[in-house]
Amino acid sequence: MYRLDIRPFEATDLQAAAGLLAERHRDHRKRQPLLSARYEDPQRALAEVTAIWESDGASGAVLRDGAEVTGYLLGAPKKSPVWGPNIWVEAAGHAVRQAEHIRDLYGAAATKWVEDGRIAHYTLVPDDAELLDAWFRLAFGSQQAHAIRPVPETPIPAPSGLTVRRAVRDDLPALARLELALPQHQGLSPVFSAGTLPTLQEALDEWEEDFDDPDYVTFVAESNGQVIGSSVGTSIEKGSTHSGLSQPDNAGFLSFASVFPEARGLGAGRALGEAVLNWSAEVGYVSVVTDWRVTNLLSSRAWPALGFERTFHRLHRLIGY
Repeated sequence: MYRLDIRPFEATDLQAAAGLLAERHRDHRKRQPLLSARYEDPQRALAEVTAIWESDGASGAVLRDGAEVTGYLLGAPKKSPVWGPNIWVEAAGHAVRQAEHIRDLYGAAATKWVEDGRIAHYTLVPDDAELLDAWFRLAFGSQQAHAIRPVPETPIPAPSGLTVRRAVRDDLPALARLELALPQHQGLSPVFSAGTLPTLQEALDEWEEDFDDPDYVTFVAESNGQVIGSSVGTSIEKGSTHSGLSQPDNAGFLSFASVFPEARGLGAGRALGEAVLNWSAEVGYVSVVTDWRVTNLLSSRAWPALGFERTFHRLHRLIGY
């Protein structure tokens, strides 16, 4: 049986890892051409891999075939307590010539991670069927989807029975309640998302402070004269979950959408998403990005139905349970 040559990642591996990452991204853009072409350049890819390597607590493994590096895996912890005692393998944290080899690299790298007590593992994987399958066979499950679509060529009209408009300051009490409605929904089955829920007053204070921020646009949906939902659009650069390889050029971002539970099923969520799509086209973006928890039964159906195609999958594994 052929013995794989795997050893700990070292700084001297950065250049070779960047070349592999650039190859992976070139292949990825054949499926998703709206992603940025910048990272097909090994030097741009090098900056991404180097940033991970220089993160506090980073470690990983490389695979060699003779003198050539044919795969690498790099992870680093995040300090947020929401993620548990964690290790994150970001979009630039892995690339392999053969998808199966990610399993061997993980087997080597995860030994140290678990010995260090880091038992919550996350990875961001492009929509490559073979690579996803390899990660799934490491006991990872799908947690979050990143997705993209082009802006509409012509404005999408709001459905009959609903009014969709820009929010005004009189809407702030409703916007604050909608700010809580989404995480409340995410805390229910089958999402069971963890996180700290603000009070209604805290949500209202935040809206009071940020409402006039010109970098964001807020829409509300009305039914029978009552606000039943809201959505927020901005530039993709404002989205903290979309950076590096997962951040397209000149893209809008559907960063938030929420509908009151009693108003769900009227088409307000879709209409609010379409409002952000129309706005993105108006301001000159070429695409729109969003993301959702795949266990959220509402958003995981609404956004693909709106034309969003998955680009990256955030996978998760908890060790020892």
